[in-house]
Amino acid sequence: MKKIIIPFFCAILFSTSVAAQTTTTATAKTEAVKSKLTPKEVIDNYLKALGGKDKLEAVRTVIVENTITGSAVPGEIKMTAKKMGNKFKSEQSFMGQVAASQLFDGEKGYFQQMGQKTEISADRLAELKKGKAIDALAYDAANYSTVTVEKLDGKDYNVLSSDKGKFYFDTATGLLYKSISKEGNAIIKSYMTVDGIKFPEEINAEGNGQQVTIKTTKVILNSGVSDADFK
Repeated sequence: MKKIIIPFFCAILFSTSVAAQTTTTATAKTEAVKSKLTPKEVIDNYLKALGGKDKLEAVRTVIVENTITGSAVPGEIKMTAKKMGNKFKSEQSFMGQVAASQLFDGEKGYFQQMGQKTEISADRLAELKKGKAIDALAYDAANYSTVTVEKLDGKDYNVLSSDKGKFYFDTATGLLYKSISKEGNAIIKSYMTVDGIKFPEEINAEGNGQQVTIKTTKVILNSGVSDADFK
């Protein structure tokens, strides 16, 4: 298993919104026109589509179970992640054995794989501290000056862009469809609903020449997570 797996997939699963503040520009080969919406309206529509801002803010803790398959992994990887506020912990297991883990306790954190532990860098820590139990709440309209409309596969998307990232929101549903960031590109193929809140159900992700499919098998809200999980 390559060491890129933990940083890349945790970025895709947990830090899509934070990535907007830490990534480099990617150029899409589509013709863009200015949208009538403001960045705030796009983000507000997204939060509404997910279940509503009040409902999202009421989530204290999240447990997500995923499977990861594709060219970057030797077989099906199982990943269990826990979040509470900006804290998170994830474990990836293969054939019943924990192969890798990541932890951020709100102040510091590390990646651990194949017996080697790497501390999270200071610049990355600064962004992780802005995290939320529900990632979408970390989007900040102040990071985007304009919104464009671009067409992908015959559908229109409102695109939030800055010099640090690009995010495509379906004009019909308001939901995030695609993100382009330094950590990797991701397309959300489908969503699932848990307790009235939508979560990505299947993601096709690509980074550093690696392609994988991430499928969510279970989401648990406001149960089963405590401060002790992040020690």
